[in-house]
Amino acid sequence: MSNLFAIAYPDLATAQAVRNEAIGLQKQQLIELEDVVVVERRDDGKIKLHQQVSTTGAGAATGALWGGVIGLLFFMPFLGAALGGATGAAVGASTDIGVDDNFMREVGQHLQPGTAAVFLLVRKATADKVVPALARYGGQIIQTSLSAAAEAELKATVEASRAQASPPSA
Repeated sequence: MSNLFAIAYPDLATAQAVRNEAIGLQKQQLIELEDVVVVERRDDGKIKLHQQVSTTGAGAATGALWGGVIGLLFFMPFLGAALGGATGAAVGASTDIGVDDNFMREVGQHLQPGTAAVFLLVRKATADKVVPALARYGGQIIQTSLSAAAEAELKATVEASRAQASPPSA
């Protein structure tokens, strides 16, 4: 079972840095992500989703390939590729994998203009390595799919990680 984490940041650059850090941790096999999305609330109040994976592009490429193959059977490979690409793009655009886009937009409405949030759909993670790596960016946990007790424990762990990362000034 996967867990969802939404963490708010004061600006888009920090949220994108956290996303990149999470992807780096995945390459190190420390976290397994199903989805990672940066949600930006622009100064004009509009919500922009920065998806990591474009289903439209993947659908267009797959559709063009299969359309070309089928088109070869009817001696019209270019027409088949064009129709297949258009169909694949349409199907890809309507496909939503990972975190629900409408849910992210709804949560994004609660962000202050000019801020951003990272949505992480985590299949599994090595918490003692992932939490400190992401906690150093600051941020505020605004939503999780954890139980209330587990969420409170996570927040305490994050605060402890931040305290260790920046010792109190004398």
